[in-house]
Amino acid sequence: MHVHILGICGTFMGGLALIARAAGHRVTGCDAGVYPPMSTQLREQDIDLIEGFDADQTGLGADLYVVGNVVSRGNPLMEAILDQGLPYTSGPQWLADHVLGGQHVLAVAGTHGKTTTSAMLAWIFEQSGRPANFLIGGVAPDLGVSARFDPARRHFVIEADEYDTAFFDKRSKFVHYHPRTAILNNLEYDHADIFPDLAAIETQFHHLVRTVPASGHIIRPAAGEALDRVLARGCWSPVETFGPGGDWQAEPETDDGRRCRILYRGQAVGVLDWSLSGTHNQANALAALAAARHAGIAAQDGIAALNGFQGVRRRLELRGTRDGVAVYDDFAHHPSAIATTLDGLRRHVGPRTRILAVIEPRSNTMKLGTMAARLPDALADADLVFCHGATQGKHALGWDPRQVLAGLGERLWAGDDLDALADAICDAAQPGDQVLVMSNGSFGGIHQTLLDRLAQRRPRSPH
Repeated sequence: MHVHILGICGTFMGGLALIARAAGHRVTGCDAGVYPPMSTQLREQDIDLIEGFDADQTGLGADLYVVGNVVSRGNPLMEAILDQGLPYTSGPQWLADHVLGGQHVLAVAGTHGKTTTSAMLAWIFEQSGRPANFLIGGVAPDLGVSARFDPARRHFVIEADEYDTAFFDKRSKFVHYHPRTAILNNLEYDHADIFPDLAAIETQFHHLVRTVPASGHIIRPAAGEALDRVLARGCWSPVETFGPGGDWQAEPETDDGRRCRILYRGQAVGVLDWSLSGTHNQANALAALAAARHAGIAAQDGIAALNGFQGVRRRLELRGTRDGVAVYDDFAHHPSAIATTLDGLRRHVGPRTRILAVIEPRSNTMKLGTMAARLPDALADADLVFCHGATQGKHALGWDPRQVLAGLGERLWAGDDLDALADAICDAAQPGDQVLVMSNGSFGGIHQTLLDRLAQRRPRSPH
């Protein structure tokens, strides 16, 4: 089958392209902005990429057009597909129809931690001698790629996103996956561009719960009012809990949480001694261990695997150190994720080391200002805060950071000029400081800009 993928350079659709190619299909694709690293990864797999969505791509004669949720009505190629009556489907639906059938699907859902937990779970399978298929919304250095498929393997780990499927299917993507093992990592309000309130997201999560068989398994935190409400609507599968008061617990043995004892129903099953910090990563690990156990991997083997886990790119990823200043990159953009990321770094570096938080509120939810009022509290662990807010274009904010973050006083720098932002950070940064850059986009390459400018300045004495 020849499948042509619209929106192929998105993380999910690019991963789906790799899976389709591995399944033996001819794969081509198009996007507005074909660029590395996804373009490089796809071309290495002999996948032809076309820049743009010109209507004449129907001349490729594809058997099926797989439509990403970046595509809307009015898109020239989509309009041509509709006018000519050509067969089309969504990415999640194609995956369900052509790949996931017959697989033991382990789906990782939740507002936060999906990518990291999915990567942990796939790595546990890898290190336990039972490699799994996977489709993850990011790249873990340990795994090397964001997606992999071998029809001979019977387990499939998938990051289960609650965002809608396509312009013609407004259900969450994860409704199509029919998991046997489902992790519900957490649940709070997000995606204000498509969900009017938390209750609407809870409804989608209950649709997911309805698809888990009675012989399956649901894994969730022991505490969580939103998930309580979801399961109160009906649950037909065994439920296992993690976190304080749960079936799976972590007892920290160090302040930064990098070493902790793992308990399962009150019994010690091993010691997690790894490179990741923060209570959120402990929770992710517990969820991954619980899911792996349901698939037949002993807790001890799972812990041994995680002890060698290197994390996921753009999750508190150290990009470099120049003139004694460390620069980190993190995907955090929701206030809760910003707070937990800062907490993890603070626990690692201690109370006396300065943290300079650099944020770009560019997600649809943050641009709308739905959660802007929560940002000052989320940034409490930062010594200095630098906020870049675009005033024009598609990433323009609908609110003024200077007003919303005014309570931070002299700790705050806010503006819309990237050069001025980089200058302000470099002027403030002193040897020993930790610069934590948080955005769900490329942030104009600010990370490398900072490293270059720090390398060029005259060395300073530690504060």
